[in-house]
Amino acid sequence: MLNGINHITIAVNDLEESFNFYVKILGMVPHAKWFRGAYLSLNELWFCLSLDEASPSKDYSHLAFDVSPSNFSVAKDKILNSGAKQWKQNKSEGNSIYFLDPNGHKLELHVGSLTKRLESLKITPYDGLQFF
Repeated sequence: MLNGINHITIAVNDLEESFNFYVKILGMVPHAKWFRGAYLSLNELWFCLSLDEASPSKDYSHLAFDVSPSNFSVAKDKILNSGAKQWKQNKSEGNSIYFLDPNGHKLELHVGSLTKRLESLKITPYDGLQFF
């Protein structure tokens, strides 16, 4: 029934600051911007910034973006040099950095895939793990 993710919209407190972070630091492509929002893309992913009172999750919910192994260090340094704060240390397979956007939304930069994660779970399974 579902085909995939159509788009992601996040609330932002300061459109200009968020626009600059997602475009200049994370490398998203800008397509349109207006007084209360912006449309960006990352490959085929449609990403929307919407001016609102951002209320970031206090739980583990987050967005994870894919990065190639060869680009991980450069991307990580760019994120950290932007002043973005880390919210968690990586404890799973694959290189990751967990960081906050200017609104406090939880993001992750990750090297890896579902296939690699499942392979690692065969070696070090989570408690109560079941495969389907």
